[in-house]
Amino acid sequence: MTRTIKLLLTATTLMAGFCAPPATAAAQPDYGGPPRITCSSNDGHRNWCDIGPTRDREVRMVRQISGSPCVQDDTWGVDRRGLWVDRGCRAEFILGRSESPPPPITITCSSNDGRRNWCDIGPARDVRMARQISGSPCIQDDTWGIDQRGLWVDRGCRADFLVRTGPPPPPPITVTCSSNNGDRNWCDIGPRTEVRLIRQISGSPCVRGQTWNVDNRGLWVDQGCRADFQAR
Repeated sequence: MTRTIKLLLTATTLMAGFCAPPATAAAQPDYGGPPRITCSSNDGHRNWCDIGPTRDREVRMVRQISGSPCVQDDTWGVDRRGLWVDRGCRAEFILGRSESPPPPITITCSSNDGRRNWCDIGPARDVRMARQISGSPCIQDDTWGIDQRGLWVDRGCRADFLVRTGPPPPPPITVTCSSNNGDRNWCDIGPRTEVRLIRQISGSPCVRGQTWNVDNRGLWVDQGCRADFQAR
């Protein structure tokens, strides 16, 4: 009798294993603010995370964790089963609509082999370096930058980057700004706040913080400085 009971229990356990639903990616709600979960495709296959009644509302990625790219409607998206991730994507997502602009997402981009590598950032072009990880320097437009293929890093640069997915920033412009009479003059650069000197034209030195800089009126030059600047 005892042997018969054991056999029945073993058979029941095996049947339960075959009937179990497929595993989904782990979801971890963040109770300190807007609903936030981490969704993972650890095995490289498509996995789903339960987002409950928010599945018909907005889902936004706020931080990519994986080395594999997380691109909306390509390696992550939302369908009737919930939030899905695929091909190694692992990221944090915020659920629900927000009145404020979406926060930037954080992406780690690496040139591990010393060669130029690209990281997919979709249509976004507003990127800022948040933290350098590598010993090799990460310098904008030298060892990292943005082009048509996305965010690139080169010559050993590895860093965390903040990527804003909202409306694109105004395109960069080149401005020649002159202090011809030795006095301070201002040049209009619109809403742009990031300026770098490209080429000094004058014999008088152009030194940032001394003879040129940016304030609430725009780009200014002083004491005879004349140069080409790129504003973005």
